[in-house]
Amino acid sequence: MSTLWLVFAVFMAGYLINIFYITVLYHRGLTHRAIELSPGLEKCLAYTGNWLTGIDPKAWACMHRLHHIHSDTDLDPHSPVHYGVFGVMLGQLRSYEKILGQLIRGNPEYTEIVSDIKFDVNILNRKKIWIIPYLVHIALAYGIGHYFGSVWVGIAYFLGIMSHPIQGWMVNSIAHHSGYRNFNSADNSKNNVVVAVLAFGEGFQNNHHSRPASANFAYKAGEIDLGYGLCLVAEKFGVLKIPRGVGVQETELNATY
Repeated sequence: MSTLWLVFAVFMAGYLINIFYITVLYHRGLTHRAIELSPGLEKCLAYTGNWLTGIDPKAWACMHRLHHIHSDTDLDPHSPVHYGVFGVMLGQLRSYEKILGQLIRGNPEYTEIVSDIKFDVNILNRKKIWIIPYLVHIALAYGIGHYFGSVWVGIAYFLGIMSHPIQGWMVNSIAHHSGYRNFNSADNSKNNVVVAVLAFGEGFQNNHHSRPASANFAYKAGEIDLGYGLCLVAEKFGVLKIPRGVGVQETELNATY
């Protein structure tokens, strides 16, 4: 295998791990309950999510639910309406840090939003040692690069496994700015095919905001949700279940968020 293909393969391996955790477990599972996670998987998520992605699962879920409640208003934690298309990159980080801090302090305005999530904010964040996962991944990147004899392979691993800030920017900014709409939702959500491909279905924001309880973000011919494909594969292994034959607002949680 040439070095270029190796770099691509290692990047994609890290990217897919991050995508699976964020779009399947954090988003469709933990935040919207659009898929049913096994008790073992949810417990695993509580312990491993922050280590693998650098992002606390409970804080991520809280921020995303706030995004749905206040979508594209001044209270949206990451909307291009008030941050601008490129400003969302920094804006989403500041909002995440604020929400994480409020959850740690036990502010009921935030804790009630994620009261159904029974595990705590990860100890890495409660003890203010959040940097450790990043240092671990830097060390792994160095080891991988050394093993394969190419610093680019190590860099590819780190960029893939720590790719969520870019994924989040594409989804929260571009897919709320440019694209087409299938539904007349009250916000500015769009369906952006390029973002949908790169972020495994997350670019179908208009579809998702109109039907947040659905595990599948694709509704019309030609729309392909790769994230839903990951859900189907995971279901085959018995680690989650996709509810079928139910309405799009079958629970109070899903109707709200």
